[in-house]
Amino acid sequence: MLPASLLHAALPTEPDVSGPTSLTGQLLIAAPELRQREFDHTVILLAQHNAAGALGIVINRPMQERPIADLLKAFGADATGVDGTIDIFAGGPVDPTVGFVLHSAEYHSADTLDIDSRLALTIGPDTIRDIGLGKGPRKRLVAFGYAGWAAAQLESELGQGVWITTPEDPELVFDDDRANVWADALARHKSGR
Repeated sequence: MLPASLLHAALPTEPDVSGPTSLTGQLLIAAPELRQREFDHTVILLAQHNAAGALGIVINRPMQERPIADLLKAFGADATGVDGTIDIFAGGPVDPTVGFVLHSAEYHSADTLDIDSRLALTIGPDTIRDIGLGKGPRKRLVAFGYAGWAAAQLESELGQGVWITTPEDPELVFDDDRANVWADALARHKSGR
């Protein structure tokens, strides 16, 4: 995991696009026709979207379950007193060695990026340590890597029908069976919820 300054460096620096053109907090659902290996049937939560580009985390690609202490030790972080295991997700093809914690908004640290009133994103082992100590976010998804778009790239892909958007839903993000997330998000979009 990298320091929070790198999270903020990875995020676009321009102010958020105003009005309905900002997709921060939206789910991107891969169109059924999208068969690119990295994104086939993926659902991505957009953590940031502005004039400089976008950054999102794939929420339906679980990789493995790992002991929290082992994960912290692998990053040279203090694992004293931590307990439990955590599911690790493939968050996207960009920088797969960078770890992110997508989590419920009641948990906040100096390194947290608020996505909306219900979700936030934090980078760094401190959040994982807090999870192992039982004082981390109530809901969380730990992912390595992210999906990123340069300026106007996402808008172009949306115009080509590559992605379908729908408002985020914490139940889909954290609680839904990972094998059903894509179909459930698509059904949510079709129903207009």
